[in-house]
Amino acid sequence: MPELYEGINCRCRSNGLTLAVELARRHILARIIDKRDSSSTLSRALGITSRSLELLSPLGVSRQLIEEGIAIQEARIYQGTRLVMRMPLHSCSSYFPTILGLPKDRIEMVPSATLSAMGVQVEYQLELLQFNKEGNQVVAELSNGENETFDYIVGAGGIHSAVRECANIAYPGFDLKEKWSIADVENWPYSKTFTLTQMKPGLVAVSVPIRENRFRFVSSCENALEAFPLPLKIHKVRSEGVFKVSVRQAESYSKGRIHLVGDAAHCCIPVGGRGMNLGIADAVELAKRMAGNPLDGYSEFRQREDKKVIAITERGRKIVTAKTLVARMEFNTVLVAAKYSPFVKRRLSRFVVEC
Repeated sequence: MPELYEGINCRCRSNGLTLAVELARRHILARIIDKRDSSSTLSRALGITSRSLELLSPLGVSRQLIEEGIAIQEARIYQGTRLVMRMPLHSCSSYFPTILGLPKDRIEMVPSATLSAMGVQVEYQLELLQFNKEGNQVVAELSNGENETFDYIVGAGGIHSAVRECANIAYPGFDLKEKWSIADVENWPYSKTFTLTQMKPGLVAVSVPIRENRFRFVSSCENALEAFPLPLKIHKVRSEGVFKVSVRQAESYSKGRIHLVGDAAHCCIPVGGRGMNLGIADAVELAKRMAGNPLDGYSEFRQREDKKVIAITERGRKIVTAKTLVARMEFNTVLVAAKYSPFVKRRLSRFVVEC
């Protein structure tokens, strides 16, 4: 059992849990707080990439995630109800050969159970109010009246991170004007397929399997199920929601003894789950540095890596939700290239699986 090291306060969510497990593996136990009542039940994240599973494998959680998840075998792209491209999702050179579909609550519960076995419990309904630097430590004021001293505080609490706001770290970017929607349903014919449908200009919807007979729909309008143009055979709608999409990146992931991971540091379009996967990479990198490597380069390194992927996902969003004729022609050009060029199709498939 690792010794208790009361040096890290880590807001929860999947990225915070990843950081905490990785630290525990290195004999550092964090105190983890979360203002929510319990773990996540509905998330915009849609899949775990092979790279994330590889990063999580030393933590001992990848095997269970793979056992519970759905290996997504194929991507299908429609324009209206017309199938325009089918693309296998496969990589021979990666840790896991494809993308893994799994609900966010399970992505959180698996590392949470691992932490619990190490003697660490997530403290729910507990919130960070403010903190002050005192010498080489940080004194945090918590919502239960506690004032506790830590060596570091890490914000992993999402785009409205209290840690980032208390540290006065700017979060530049923009919010999309339109509202997006999400639905979690049971039963849909394409059990191992990522389905993207482009309807009228500017409107797109996707469906992703996340468990056996359970699927996640996301759309760039306010009703994902109503907008979906393909026939739906849904037995049960588990949950639905509407949300706004932000594209932002913190001006720094570190400020003194304060650090950020995941949506606290960056956010992007949810389709493909890249934000969550970038957050996992943030957490693993930060834990490695906290356990003995220099922390000075963490912000610069992860900012640079995250920025590349955010730029690609934003470019993809603009193409698939395009309203202008030029941008729609660009999307059609990409589809034609992928459909008739095995090389382009393989490159696209590897990017989706591995990035």
